[in-house]
Amino acid sequence: MFLANRYRGTILTMLFLAMVINYIDRAALAIAMPFITKDFHLSVAEKGLIFSSFSIGYAIFNFVGGYLADRFGGKRVFTWAMTVWSVLCGLTAGVFSFSTLLVVRVLFGAGEGPISTTANKVVNNWFPVKERARAIGINQAGGPLGGALAGPVVGLLALWLGWRVAFVVIAALGLTWAFCWRKLATEYPAQHPRVTPAELELIGRHDDEDVVEASSARPMLTHVIFQRAVLVTGISLFCYNYILFFFMSWFPSYLIDAKGISLKNMSFVSALPWLIGALGYMSGGALIDAIYKRTGKLLLSRKCVLVTCLLVASLCIGLTGLVDDVRVAVGVMTVAIGFLMLTAPAYWSIIQDSVPRNQVGTAGGFMHGLANVSGIVGPALTGLLIQRSGSYATGFVLAGTLGIAGALIVALFLKKPRPSLVTEYPATV
Repeated sequence: MFLANRYRGTILTMLFLAMVINYIDRAALAIAMPFITKDFHLSVAEKGLIFSSFSIGYAIFNFVGGYLADRFGGKRVFTWAMTVWSVLCGLTAGVFSFSTLLVVRVLFGAGEGPISTTANKVVNNWFPVKERARAIGINQAGGPLGGALAGPVVGLLALWLGWRVAFVVIAALGLTWAFCWRKLATEYPAQHPRVTPAELELIGRHDDEDVVEASSARPMLTHVIFQRAVLVTGISLFCYNYILFFFMSWFPSYLIDAKGISLKNMSFVSALPWLIGALGYMSGGALIDAIYKRTGKLLLSRKCVLVTCLLVASLCIGLTGLVDDVRVAVGVMTVAIGFLMLTAPAYWSIIQDSVPRNQVGTAGGFMHGLANVSGIVGPALTGLLIQRSGSYATGFVLAGTLGIAGALIVALFLKKPRPSLVTEYPATV
């Protein structure tokens, strides 16, 4: 059985919980925004800027965090990042104006920036090729589960104790995780006393000839980040993330403003797409590994799932803004997010397949940073579109169109990397 009686299961559990906390943190602002809007008298455009401000720090530190993970190790960078963003999440409770919220949100994004690419680095260190897509899917599935929990948790805490208390509670969860991670994890399996020789041998064995060989020399940054696979996946992930940030930032407000749902009901209704998205992440990783096992072709397994599922998700996103019935809108959006999350493990798997092991953090960080420029542009652009058109439909259609473009870019331009062999893991850092 996958991960049965193996210590890498403990590592994966911690990565999963980190993503749960990460997305509770991230989605908390959208859930609390009706309270914050009332307190600070925010306009629609100002709300869009607040949503976008997170991605300024986030996109920059996607790349910086990935580079630091290659230099100093995924365990260490993960500990730093979780501690910093948890403190800043707590500080959100102390903001008193639009400008202070804007500054805290930028810094908060910087703290969260390293998480996905650092998690990808940890998976690369701890899992064999045949398990990586599933490990990525399970790790990343914590994100939509956290998004689902954010609605009822933050919504009920805000109604019961006030929105400021909700951010303090979430900060405490993050700091607790950072303490446990520091005690339980090591950079490489060989450094951990509970990893058996049999598990270590399995982790270190790589049978696929398509995986790129690790390099002993430190390459120039431009050589790492301007590889075809990194640029293509980064541009496609930009389109994917535009949809994700649109959903995360504006869907709760859409349900309240355009469909007339109460805040309490919105907190629960908005959780449904996230729950299906969590299943999508795990199913996507399992599906990719199953196709790879059957065909022996890494790129085919990644590309097939990514292109097909992103196209379906994009069409559903565009349709959501055009339907009148709120139940139909939530249902179509749920299908969209489920298929969107199915694609996600493919992006991180492609990076692991395409670059040497000691460049995974840097390449993944650049891909993720490029993608998250959409988080800067998307929410603010959506706010302006809604304000000028008086309708959410234009935002939905634009997000769906970009998703279709992201699928076609991968289908047409992603090619097979140079085949070679992966070297063994170092015993020490």
